[in-house]
Order: sequence, then C-alpha cells, then structure tokens
Amino acid sequence: MTAPTSVFKLLDGIRALPVVAIESVEDAVPLADALAQGGMPAIEVTLRTAAAFDGIARLQKERPKLLIGAGTVVSAAQMKTCAALGVRFAISPGITPALLEAAQELNMPYLPGTATASDVMVGLQHGWSEFKFFPAEAAGGPDVLKSWAGPFPDIRFCPTGGITAQNAGTYLALPNVVMVGSSSMMPAAALKAKDWADIARRARAFTDALDNITAC
Repeated sequence: MTAPTSVFKLLDGIRALPVVAIESVEDAVPLADALAQGGMPAIEVTLRTAAAFDGIARLQKERPKLLIGAGTVVSAAQMKTCAALGVRFAISPGITPALLEAAQELNMPYLPGTATASDVMVGLQHGWSEFKFFPAEAAGGPDVLKSWAGPFPDIRFCPTGGITAQNAGTYLALPNVVMVGSSSMMPAAALKAKDWADIARRARAFTDALDNITAC
C-alpha cells in the first residue's frame, strides 16, 4: 500500500500550522485573515465544533487561496465528507486502519496521529511516512522524537499539543520534525472578544520566533 500525496509537500515551507476551532461560521473568515496577516497561510479546522464544516465551506468560497485542512478526523465517514467538500488535507488525533484505508481510497493527503512506536508501525504497514505526534508535550515531547529517529530514520512528524512560540523551536530543530501545530496564538479570551488584531499580533510573534531555527 502507498500513502496519498504528501501533506508536508502540500504545505511546503510552512513551519507552523494553526489549529482552529470555529464556534461561529461568521468568525471563520476574520479569524483566517488574522492568522494570514501573522504569516500563517494554512489552517487546520478541527471538527470539534458544530460549525466546522460550514466554516470550511465559507472559507473555501471567500478565501480560495487559503490551504484548508480538517483536524480531529476520527471516522471514515468524516474523511469522506472532507473529500466531498474539497478539503486539502486531513489530520487525526490517533490512527486506525479504517482511516488509513479511507485516505488511500479517497487519495486524501493525511496525517494520522501517533503517540507510540506501535502507532508509527501501524502507519508504516499502510505506506505512511508522515505523522502528527500528539499530544506532543504530554506524550514525552522532543525526547521521544529524538529516540524515534533511530528505529524510524525516514519518518517525519508534525508535533501538536502544548506547542507554543517558546518551545516550538526545540521541536523544529529536530531533523525529523517538518512543522508544528498550535492553537496558542488564539487564546480563548481573544476569540471570545473577536480581537482579530491581537490574534494577528500573536501569530506574527509565533512565526517570527521560528525565523532563525535550523535543524540540528
């Protein structure tokens, strides 16, 4: 079996992927615009809210150049809905054979979630070499990824979960990390207040913090 198109190739050059929860469809465009102003031209819209799919559709219509992915994809049915909407890539918190098979069938660029070496091995058996490492900080952080470089030398990761502007560089300095996912530039208070200027400022601070990072 072979994996679909590479997510990392699709998002080439992007080092920070904002993880977005859209509570209201009306917030989708101004939130995405704020992140873009902060140097983030791609987003992962999680499917944790009732407005997620409608928010994705709104963004696709009004911001067609935005690279929009769906996160928290936990079933083959959701994967099929993503494909029907034209979502560019999908991401899961975990990994199952059913999701891997659905992504292959739909040719959906897909990052399955991994927290253990066994998870990585399941993906490898289905042809995958790119994964989300989640929840990154709680699952052991950079030390785990360093240890995996030995048995899995060709595997690349996007750590997500507890990633901030302060610790993102520690991950991105690892040769097996391509990008990080984070929601830290969108604090709950700013989202509630619809303070798009504050979110844009935080997104810019995050991207600026990554400018001088090189792999070790």
